[in-house]
Amino acid sequence: MGGVVPPESARADAPVLGVLMLKTRFPRPAGDIGNPASFAFPVRYRIVADATPQRVVRERAAGLIEPFLAAARALAADGCCAIATSCGFLSLFQAEIAGALRVPFASSSLLQLRAINAGLTGGRRAGVITIAADSLGVDHLLGAGADPATPVVGVASDGEFVRAILGDQPEMDVDKLEAEVLEAGMLLLARHADVGAIVLECTNMPPYADALRAATGMPVYDVLSLCREMMHRATG
Repeated sequence: MGGVVPPESARADAPVLGVLMLKTRFPRPAGDIGNPASFAFPVRYRIVADATPQRVVRERAAGLIEPFLAAARALAADGCCAIATSCGFLSLFQAEIAGALRVPFASSSLLQLRAINAGLTGGRRAGVITIAADSLGVDHLLGAGADPATPVVGVASDGEFVRAILGDQPEMDVDKLEAEVLEAGMLLLARHADVGAIVLECTNMPPYADALRAATGMPVYDVLSLCREMMHRATG
């Protein structure tokens, strides 16, 4: 997944987003951060070889800060005007990587939580849907500058997201994935009546964001909305 893969309408000199990718083999449908068709601007991908889904999510990306830093610096040197990652759990590295770069860096969609909460009224707050609620800790939220008491709900621990994405399988059932996101969204609202917006932690969940908006009536934010805002700011 190296190189720039621009949309057909993109100019050759258009600003480029860099994305630090985990090493995966699961499919990347439109809307997934790993599919360049998900963006209206060119994207340059760089895979961090030892960063498997299990290691980043379940093992807290132990020992991977230097490989991620090196990949981020390489993307910046290649001319990317902003850099994101393909896993929301990398909020643990936000401060260190951002401090090492001269271009904007966003490790996780969770970075949007503070701004979303500032815009909500009537005592409402944003909640999170994650791929692994048992692994997403207070330090992930704090790393993103978010309230550590943010409501968090995960998809089913024995479902398709865990099997296909965390298990890194070469095929997956997108209907089951969408159903799991919708189920988690309804559970989030049932448990937390004050939730007024939803943030999808997982960068593989944006393909199902529209269905979640329709089912819940809530605004839904994800890594794509984060990247669009970051590119807008980076390019003026």
